[in-house]
Amino acid sequence: MRKVSWVVLMVLALAMTASAQATKIMGKAHCAKEDPSYSIDVGDKPGHALMAQKRACNWTTPLEIAGSKTKDGTDVETAEMSGASIRDSGYHTATMDNGDKFTVHFSGSTKLNKDNTGTFNGKWSFVSGTGKLKGIKGGGTYKGMAAADGSSDVDVEGDYMIPEAKAAPAKPPKAPAKKSS
Repeated sequence: MRKVSWVVLMVLALAMTASAQATKIMGKAHCAKEDPSYSIDVGDKPGHALMAQKRACNWTTPLEIAGSKTKDGTDVETAEMSGASIRDSGYHTATMDNGDKFTVHFSGSTKLNKDNTGTFNGKWSFVSGTGKLKGIKGGGTYKGMAAADGSSDVDVEGDYMIPEAKAAPAKPPKAPAKKSS
């Protein structure tokens, strides 16, 4: 009897794992020059500054999540520049073609050339979602190229999981009304 119970538990565990598998995603976005962009020199050495910026992005190759595709988004980030190296951290909020939204947190680094072009890469993870994306989990990596005009192109890959919607509890049937005599 114990052996049968153990086998049943293992089958149930495998079934639960299979239903919660992550779905792979890949996409590309083009982000405009920062607007607004703030930079404050630290003052300890040339080229050392703290920054805050916001930029609009369009998904040129959309991420497809739960049957919807990303349209556009906004990056809001803070960064520390030291010479040609930048460490940044921020949030990207994307709008899907059905109106749902998700937000990811990202952090990474950029290496700038003298002409302000450069390469960047980092990691990201989901922090929230609306509508069909409520409860979204997952994350991945990104990499891209910064253009001299301040715009950038980024390749994103990763995976996601969305918890299955819980069914509403069944309501007990109403008792028939008593007839008065």
